[in-house]
Amino acid sequence: MRKICILELLSTKQVKSFGSIRNDEVFKLVKSIKSSAGKPINFTEKITSTLSSATCRAAFGKVCKDKDTLIKIMREALILAGGFDFADLFPSSKILRALSWNKLKLLSMHRKLYEIVDGIIDEHKANLAKMVRGKGELDQARDSTRRGNGVFGNEDLIDVFLRVKESCELEFPIDNDNIKAVITEMFSAGTESSTGTISWTMAELMKNPRVMAKAQAEVRESLKGHKLIDTQNLKYLKLVIKETLRLHPPIPLIPRACREDCEINGYFIPAKAKIFINTWGMGRDPKYWANPESFEPERFENNPIDLIGNNFEYLPFGAGRRICPGMTFGLTSVELPLAQLLYNLNWKLPEGMSPDKLNMIENTRLNASRKEDLYLVATPYDPSITM
Repeated sequence: MRKICILELLSTKQVKSFGSIRNDEVFKLVKSIKSSAGKPINFTEKITSTLSSATCRAAFGKVCKDKDTLIKIMREALILAGGFDFADLFPSSKILRALSWNKLKLLSMHRKLYEIVDGIIDEHKANLAKMVRGKGELDQARDSTRRGNGVFGNEDLIDVFLRVKESCELEFPIDNDNIKAVITEMFSAGTESSTGTISWTMAELMKNPRVMAKAQAEVRESLKGHKLIDTQNLKYLKLVIKETLRLHPPIPLIPRACREDCEINGYFIPAKAKIFINTWGMGRDPKYWANPESFEPERFENNPIDLIGNNFEYLPFGAGRRICPGMTFGLTSVELPLAQLLYNLNWKLPEGMSPDKLNMIENTRLNASRKEDLYLVATPYDPSITM
């Protein structure tokens, strides 16, 4: 299932193929923010809506009627899943687990969530059946045409899963429950992590006007005379994102399990023991980073440290075989919106709020996003006016 997700949604080729979807959603975002020019907006909420819509279109194609409800349930479920529950202190207690209020609410949300995804899967099946011409097996017709419910008439992720399910290509058969589980996980991972990174980046830029001015100058110079932004040329913006990921990694505690007994720094760790890699703490360790609490994108300039797990002091996406498969998808989902937002709009904090008073506390959930939604005021940028 992991391989299918990587090949059909998360590979570099597939990520590029979704370029028009991202451009369309970001265009709508900029237009929406411009309509509220001069007024405080809930930046976090708008980014969440945009990235959720883009992920929906990439994974579900043209079939996602209950997108808003799906997003709402997903966010509520993530809050509950990452929050504290008294039963967590006594995991062996069956009584506490049975009486867990969080667990009951999560089960209720999962039922609602799966009802929506069930409807999406059923509609995919119905649409695919209509595409079959004449007689013959459904998989044979689709194997020859690869038509589906995708935005461009091709297969989307659910179409691929249904094809694999019917053809029994996998060693272990899959059913609708497997498809629903993977789809919901892909959806939540594809929105929450990127939303959190964009929100943290904008918050850090608001606290660091020098960095904001430098990033905007690069974006506006790069787009001069061009209709579309090529994020590959935005070297400084990439440094800004890397610095954000150092201070605010998408997953601050990466879970792993030992394959065999081992000893690390005098600590014995038995096989199958569950451990957590503290990427948040590693990114702020003064042994490896000068001025670790300062937001300094320039620290990555001419620096060989990369994002792909080769440097153990910097692991925002993990490392090795279990590195985050959605890294390329996530980074692209962050770079383009940030570039367009920095180009098209000038930003400031709401009246009465100063950068040094901006709340930078993380929540206690799994992804450590901002505890409070980020509110900002935007005004349209006019290229004809030079400072």
